Amino acid sequence: MSASTNAVKGVPGLISASVPCLNAVNGPNGPGVEGSVAEASFRIGSQDVMCVDSAVKHEFSFTAAFSFFVECESDEEIRRLHAALAAGGAEPMPLGESGFSKMFAWVNDRYGVSWQLNLA
Repeated sequence: MSASTNAVKGVPGLISASVPCLNAVNGPNGPGVEGSVAEASFRIGSQDVMCVDSAVKHEFSFTAAFSFFVECESDEEIRRLHAALAAGGAEPMPLGESGFSKMFAWVNDRYGVSWQLNLA
């Protein structure tokens, strides 16, 4: 299964999210892996997001030029999200106090998606 397929399926159990529309799923004669998501629309918090997966191999991956920014309401929430998103991924900025926030983390999840977590 592709990284975007796994990421779309994994987010709703982690934070306030829903996948209202899988616009296209690759079939047996499609360009991608059968059953993988080709195009989807979903909501993370109050943000609508659309993603498209490409069966074509590219020389690029996800980029830190885009990341989801999540305002966490509690210490428990930011720690829970940080632990789940950082598992198997990378931490460009580990969880801790920063000059602009009492608790902040920037992580790339195991699929390469970039997340900035901030304690509001």
